[in-house]
Amino acid sequence: MKFFALTFALSWASWVASFRFQQPALYYLGVFAPAIVALALDGTAPLQRIFRPDVGARWYLFAISYVAAVKLAVAVIHRVALGAWPRFGDEAWYLIAGAIIISTPVQAGEELGWRGYALPRLAARFGMARASLLLGVVWALWHLPFFFLPGTDKTGQSITVYTLQVTALSVAMAWLYVQAKGSLLLMMLMHSAGNQTKDIVPSVGQPVVAWLTVGLLWVCAVWFMARLPAWRPSPAALAGDSSPAVPSR
Repeated sequence: MKFFALTFALSWASWVASFRFQQPALYYLGVFAPAIVALALDGTAPLQRIFRPDVGARWYLFAISYVAAVKLAVAVIHRVALGAWPRFGDEAWYLIAGAIIISTPVQAGEELGWRGYALPRLAARFGMARASLLLGVVWALWHLPFFFLPGTDKTGQSITVYTLQVTALSVAMAWLYVQAKGSLLLMMLMHSAGNQTKDIVPSVGQPVVAWLTVGLLWVCAVWFMARLPAWRPSPAALAGDSSPAVPSR
């Protein structure tokens, strides 16, 4: 797909150049590449899907709390199975909340592309369940340079664990996308909340926590996928209408 090729080329070139020449602006160009490419290919259509006024408050709560709930459940499983609590993060809750608020608009740089442009098109071809898996793998691999560039938050992490976690999270986000009628604000919020709450119980330096997180995310992902295959985007959604999907059997 042209979108993926252009996004990867722009992002990876920008990030490598940013580290090579110490230019932060190039780093952010790479971060916003999915949105830039989506808007270049699809005009303002992704922007029309940012806000849905008829989305219930429970879906906002889900977006904010999903990753935090998974991580806290992992801590309980760790305690029951191994007889000891894992190491918890030391970030204050109000700092996490503030970071979610500040970070949510920034996630438009990715979500206008991933869920605003790519997901409905993949779903039109493969169905939402398979589309969410494919997008999850692509989304994870898009981050690949950060595992090799020095001084990033992914330096030294397991690419395998990261890819498995991100792909499972992509399935959960696709399920929420359908429930929230294609609201990209919900996608941005869930993306931001996931980034800010994943270290409530850090996976880095705790291999058992990392694999328990993978396992629990995939248990949830299987449940979500069982409820996704019948959903495909309507023709109006691909044309820019904000309603993303209709049941298709």
